[in-house]
Amino acid sequence: MTIENADTDRRRNRRPRPKGRRLSSILRQMAADQSRERISIGDLFQTMGDRAISALMLIFALPNAFPTPPGTSAVLGAPLVFLAVQLTFGLKPWLPRVIADRSMRREDFETIVGRIHRWLAWAERMLKPRLAIFAEPPAEYLAGLACLLLSIVLLLPVPLGNMLPAITISVFAFGIMGRDGLFALGGFAMTAVSLGIAGGVIYGLVKAGVYLVVQWFA
Repeated sequence: MTIENADTDRRRNRRPRPKGRRLSSILRQMAADQSRERISIGDLFQTMGDRAISALMLIFALPNAFPTPPGTSAVLGAPLVFLAVQLTFGLKPWLPRVIADRSMRREDFETIVGRIHRWLAWAERMLKPRLAIFAEPPAEYLAGLACLLLSIVLLLPVPLGNMLPAITISVFAFGIMGRDGLFALGGFAMTAVSLGIAGGVIYGLVKAGVYLVVQWFA
């Protein structure tokens, strides 16, 4: 068999790339499914089961980077803690039932998807394999640890404190998902900024609380 014939056979036997498998397309399809009254975290998890942990983290982090209905960060923030731990130790994605059963109205989910879709599609077009050393193990495990810290901050009741950590986790997720080290490096830089700002806000709130308690008993 000639080299040309072998190449032809490989092209014939190659499985076609699935159409419409971008995250942006999948989320829009779920949001438009009017047969659903509510969409649970388990639904998202099942739909994205063939994707990497980074794709799941992106789904749960990116909505928190925008103004969303009250309680969204509580619903979507908890899975990030579990997924970040799994990313840190290179484990397969898994969520406990108590988190997987959390849900929101389909209309709220559609609103969230409508807000993030343009940015998600833009980032998907920007992704390309480069500087892979920063988006693969062991750097990937360090990114998981950073995301773990950021996801904990995301769950704290800090005023406007969820947007920057959510953006940072999303940048990490994009980088790892697309093996794009430039995005991953941006995530590491943004982690320092996010944790610094969150730490300052928390310190200020604690200091104000202590001051009020002292004044109360003075």
